[in-house]
Amino acid sequence: MSDLRGHSPRRYVVDVSGRRVLVGLTLEETSEFEGLDTSLPVLDGEGRDREARDLEAQHREASGAGPMPSAVEGRWLELYHKHDKAWIKWKADLRAGQERDSPFFN
Repeated sequence: MSDLRGHSPRRYVVDVSGRRVLVGLTLEETSEFEGLDTSLPVLDGEGRDREARDLEAQHREASGAGPMPSAVEGRWLELYHKHDKAWIKWKADLRAGQERDSPFFN
Protein backbone atom coordinates (compact mmCIF):
# COMPACT_ATOMS: atom_id res chain seq x y z
CA MET A 1 0.00 0.00 0.00
CA SER A 2 1.35 3.43 -0.84
CA ASP A 3 1.49 6.37 1.53
CA LEU A 4 -1.65 8.44 0.92
CA ARG A 5 -0.67 11.21 3.31
CA GLY A 6 -1.34 14.52 1.61
CA HIS A 7 -3.66 12.96 -0.98
CA SER A 8 -6.84 12.76 1.08
CA PRO A 9 -9.02 15.84 1.45
CA ARG A 10 -8.22 17.96 4.46
CA ARG A 11 -11.25 19.10 6.35
CA TYR A 12 -10.40 22.62 7.38
CA VAL A 13 -12.56 25.69 7.84
CA VAL A 14 -11.78 29.24 8.86
CA ASP A 15 -12.81 29.99 12.44
CA VAL A 16 -14.39 33.25 13.66
CA SER A 17 -10.91 34.73 14.16
CA GLY A 18 -9.89 33.94 10.57
CA ARG A 19 -7.64 31.01 11.50
CA ARG A 20 -7.59 27.70 9.61
CA VAL A 21 -8.81 24.85 11.86
CA LEU A 22 -10.13 21.33 11.42
CA VAL A 23 -13.93 21.21 11.51
CA GLY A 24 -15.07 20.72 15.11
CA LEU A 25 -11.67 21.45 16.70
CA THR A 26 -10.26 24.60 18.25
CA LEU A 27 -7.01 26.13 17.01
CA GLU A 28 -5.17 24.49 19.92
CA GLU A 29 -6.76 21.09 19.22
CA THR A 30 -5.99 21.39 15.51
CA SER A 31 -2.36 22.13 16.28
CA GLU A 32 -2.19 19.24 18.75
CA PHE A 33 -3.86 16.85 16.29
CA GLU A 34 -1.48 17.79 13.48
CA GLY A 35 1.51 17.26 15.77
CA LEU A 36 0.25 13.87 16.91
CA ASP A 37 -0.65 12.93 13.33
CA THR A 38 2.87 13.51 12.08
CA SER A 39 4.41 11.69 15.07
CA LEU A 40 2.50 8.44 14.53
CA PRO A 41 3.77 5.92 11.97
CA VAL A 42 1.79 5.80 8.75
CA LEU A 43 1.77 2.00 8.61
CA ASP A 44 2.06 -0.53 11.40
CA GLY A 45 4.15 -3.69 11.14
CA GLU A 46 1.40 -5.59 9.32
CA GLY A 47 0.91 -2.94 6.62
CA ARG A 48 -2.44 -1.62 7.84
CA ASP A 49 -3.08 2.07 7.66
CA ARG A 50 -4.11 4.29 10.54
CA GLU A 51 -7.82 4.08 9.68
CA ALA A 52 -7.73 0.28 9.94
CA ARG A 53 -5.95 0.54 13.31
CA ASP A 54 -8.58 3.06 14.44
CA LEU A 55 -11.37 0.62 13.63
CA GLU A 56 -9.54 -2.22 15.35
CA ALA A 57 -9.01 -0.10 18.45
CA GLN A 58 -12.73 0.71 18.58
CA HIS A 59 -13.55 -2.98 18.30
CA ARG A 60 -11.05 -3.91 21.04
CA GLU A 61 -12.46 -1.24 23.35
CA ALA A 62 -16.05 -2.34 22.72
CA SER A 63 -15.24 -6.00 23.34
CA GLY A 64 -12.93 -5.28 26.28
CA ALA A 65 -10.18 -7.37 24.67
CA GLY A 66 -6.67 -6.67 23.49
CA PRO A 67 -4.20 -3.91 24.25
CA MET A 68 -5.40 -0.35 24.53
CA PRO A 69 -3.82 2.34 22.37
CA SER A 70 -0.93 4.33 23.78
CA ALA A 71 -1.63 7.72 25.35
CA VAL A 72 -0.53 9.42 22.11
CA GLU A 73 -2.72 7.15 19.96
CA GLY A 74 -5.59 7.55 22.42
CA ARG A 75 -5.42 11.35 22.26
CA TRP A 76 -5.13 11.21 18.45
CA LEU A 77 -8.26 9.01 18.35
CA GLU A 78 -10.12 11.33 20.73
CA LEU A 79 -9.39 14.39 18.57
CA TYR A 80 -10.04 12.48 15.35
CA HIS A 81 -13.44 11.28 16.57
CA LYS A 82 -14.41 14.78 17.72
CA HIS A 83 -13.41 16.16 14.32
CA ASP A 84 -15.02 13.34 12.33
CA LYS A 85 -18.33 13.65 14.19
CA ALA A 86 -18.40 17.40 13.50
CA TRP A 87 -17.40 16.80 9.85
CA ILE A 88 -20.25 14.33 9.30
CA LYS A 89 -22.76 16.78 10.82
CA TRP A 90 -21.32 19.68 8.81
CA LYS A 91 -21.60 17.72 5.55
CA ALA A 92 -25.18 16.61 6.37
CA ASP A 93 -26.16 20.20 7.19
CA LEU A 94 -24.55 21.38 3.96
CA ARG A 95 -26.38 18.75 1.89
CA ALA A 96 -29.68 19.58 3.60
CA GLY A 97 -29.22 23.26 2.73
CA GLN A 98 -28.31 22.45 -0.87
CA GLU A 99 -31.33 20.20 -1.29
CA ARG A 100 -33.65 22.98 -0.11
CA ASP A 101 -32.11 25.44 -2.58
CA SER A 102 -31.64 22.98 -5.44
CA PRO A 103 -34.00 23.08 -8.44
CA PHE A 104 -33.72 19.27 -8.59
CA PHE A 105 -35.38 18.71 -5.20
CA ASN A 106 -38.85 20.02 -4.38
